[in-house]
Amino acid sequence: MPKAPKAAPKAAAKAAPKAASHRWSFYRAGGVDQVRLDSGADILNLDQLDQKLWVALSCPVKGLEIDTHTLELLDADGDGYVRPPEILAATRWLREVLKDGDSLTDGEDAVALAKLRKDTDEGKALLASAEHMLTSLGRPDAAYVSVADALAIADVLKNAERNGDGVVRPAVVADEGARALAEEVVKCMGGVPDRSGQDGFDQSTLDAFFTACTEYDAWWQQAEADGAKVLPLGDKTPAAWAALSKVRAKVDDYFGRCRLAAFDPRAIAAVNREEEAYIAAAAKDLTITAEEVASFPLALVEADKPLSLTKGINPAWAGAIADLRATCFAGKDTITEADWIALCAKLDPHGAWADAPAGTAVAGLGKDRVRAILAGEQKAPLQQEIEADLAVAPEVDAMAKIDRLVHLHRDLHQLLNNYVSFTDFYARRGAIFQAGTLYLDRRSLELCFHVNDAGKHALMAPMSKSYLAYVDCTRPGEPKMQVACAFTNGDSDYLFVGRNGVFYDRKGNDWNATISKIVDNPISIRQAFFSPYKKLMRWIEEQINKRAAAAESASSDKLTSAAGKAGDAAATGKAAEVKKFDPSVVALFSVAISGVVGIVGTVIAVLAGLGVWLPLAILGIVLAISGPSMLIAWLKLRQRNLGPILDANGWAVNTLTKVNVPLGGSLTDLPKLPAGAERSLADPYAPKKSIWPRVLFVLILLGIAAYVLYRTNLLYKWTDGYVPAHHSEVDLSAEPKSGPAGTAIVFTVKSGDDKLEVSDVTDSNAVVNVTDLAVEGGKATFTIPEGAKAGTVYEIIDSCGGGTVSIEVTAPPEAPK
Repeated sequence: MPKAPKAAPKAAAKAAPKAASHRWSFYRAGGVDQVRLDSGADILNLDQLDQKLWVALSCPVKGLEIDTHTLELLDADGDGYVRPPEILAATRWLREVLKDGDSLTDGEDAVALAKLRKDTDEGKALLASAEHMLTSLGRPDAAYVSVADALAIADVLKNAERNGDGVVRPAVVADEGARALAEEVVKCMGGVPDRSGQDGFDQSTLDAFFTACTEYDAWWQQAEADGAKVLPLGDKTPAAWAALSKVRAKVDDYFGRCRLAAFDPRAIAAVNREEEAYIAAAAKDLTITAEEVASFPLALVEADKPLSLTKGINPAWAGAIADLRATCFAGKDTITEADWIALCAKLDPHGAWADAPAGTAVAGLGKDRVRAILAGEQKAPLQQEIEADLAVAPEVDAMAKIDRLVHLHRDLHQLLNNYVSFTDFYARRGAIFQAGTLYLDRRSLELCFHVNDAGKHALMAPMSKSYLAYVDCTRPGEPKMQVACAFTNGDSDYLFVGRNGVFYDRKGNDWNATISKIVDNPISIRQAFFSPYKKLMRWIEEQINKRAAAAESASSDKLTSAAGKAGDAAATGKAAEVKKFDPSVVALFSVAISGVVGIVGTVIAVLAGLGVWLPLAILGIVLAISGPSMLIAWLKLRQRNLGPILDANGWAVNTLTKVNVPLGGSLTDLPKLPAGAERSLADPYAPKKSIWPRVLFVLILLGIAAYVLYRTNLLYKWTDGYVPAHHSEVDLSAEPKSGPAGTAIVFTVKSGDDKLEVSDVTDSNAVVNVTDLAVEGGKATFTIPEGAKAGTVYEIIDSCGGGTVSIEVTAPPEAPK
């Protein structure tokens, strides 16, 4: 693919925006004002929009659902990220080459030649390049140039002998000798890929190759100038030095041990290694070059003993000593320490020269070939090939601009709607950062992201306040892929590591999907409401399991113990002692049952005593249990946003991008039956329903009803006292409670008292007892005495029940005139 022309340097990134003359439109989404890019003028004037209003300030080139080549064309510095200066450079360039930008919003992959400007140098050059390209493709009269045209030209350029990048492939060099030299240049210096992707050489590579040849030749000339010293064995000297270098330390060690043995014979045992070391080595499987004995002496050490080159050599060093004999001591079977010292002195000058090489890149060619290259004239043809390739660079670069134009014409508007604003995401058109759809746990999840850096995701993703499942996706013939999927609806009861599903990428390909990691956060308010009850049920299940396991273990222990005792009894003939029944156990069970019944009764009594307030009380209890988790979930769901997830993938999100509850609910679909579908509730495999749960439920309701009736004394009244009263009813009531003299007032007495006391309490400091009223059948009548003045207050007292009623005397009604 042709290289894109470089955009303006990033040093201009903070250049002040132009004075705002374009009128912008904004909309509200995700809690942020986002710009609308509905027209070509919006795109071409993007450099007037303050970057603080952009939703993102950077996005990666890789891992997005948009043509990667388009992003590479925008990534002028090749750092793998697209930033605002590069986007603004592209919009300014489009402003220079297009008459207007109206067609940019259509996303078409073809550009009409009539749209190209003829009043700018860039526009005229681009028009000429497009016409030349179409002529090359055999369509000189075409009115449009498209992405397909650019790709076709790119394919032509890939296979062309000259494609303007200054890189020459050896295969295109016509001269046979020059072609051979070109292959050696690539082999020694490493190839430079050209636009075709094949390795070749460019000017710097060619110059470096001949520089290395010159240095390598000079290095050898230095050795040859002092050949007697540097090359004492002639051409065999390098091989002799290599053999010497391999064994030098070991031979020095051998002769040093021999000198020590000559100094003191008592050291012979020590310098030959202790017997235990040989025993330890012999215990292993030894090879002929066993590393176990490589650290042992080179040969058996004795005082002033010469080194045998053929016999008694340490197996780990036998090959290296054979090489030394062949190159340095041909025909000799033993050498003395003096022979060794003389050889080292003879070859050390060569070693000093060999340790400071020059032109090593071409050393593999050998000095004869290097000198032949320097003496030849093959460099000139290679130089001419480079110049011929560069000669077509202007034409190729112009075609590369066409490639840039058609790709930006097709993809720039989509990119801006996922960069400057997140219109595609909030409009549910599929944002470029959404990787596909995951189907798992009877849900489909649209909010799925590629995971480019798992380590960075682990740090950033929890800050999104979203429930994330990291899913490993595999597909035959494709590399493994990992995506992070946000669950924004439903619950998490059956989500766990190892759960399998199916992931569909944006191309519709299906992948095997397995949850590998979970970041736990609230999914919904509904989940938070039921969470405490589910936790309680899980705790109860765990406790039951623990108790059942403990009971099973205890039962097994008792059975084993009983069997052991029975065996002992059979062996001894003595019956095993039977543990007597302890009545206190029954008492303990009774106390426990009574306590439970008392607690349940107290709760029921409290609820029953609330009367009409009972629903509010139940609602209060529910809120007390579920309220805290719902509040926490509500707070976290309000903070749920895309920013940290995208930042973990290399984006630079510039503002808060919320995923509120309604949007989140739409991004995770729960299962729904199709409209008009028929549904049968008859399940042939459903477990048979037992009548006992319903019987138990009815009994509980009857018990509650009976307890309420008992608490209100209704059972006492309905059964004529057969059921004892829960409490004494001490209420005293009167009808009416005031009237003029002569008014008869009837009292209802519930306490069972047989008389009521009447007192005049008009003057609280001088209370006067008036009379006693007889009570018959729970009724008593008090007639206000004649002559009682208005304002007089009588107090009627039920001394048994403690009830008191005050009766006030009122003025008689006036007679009609």
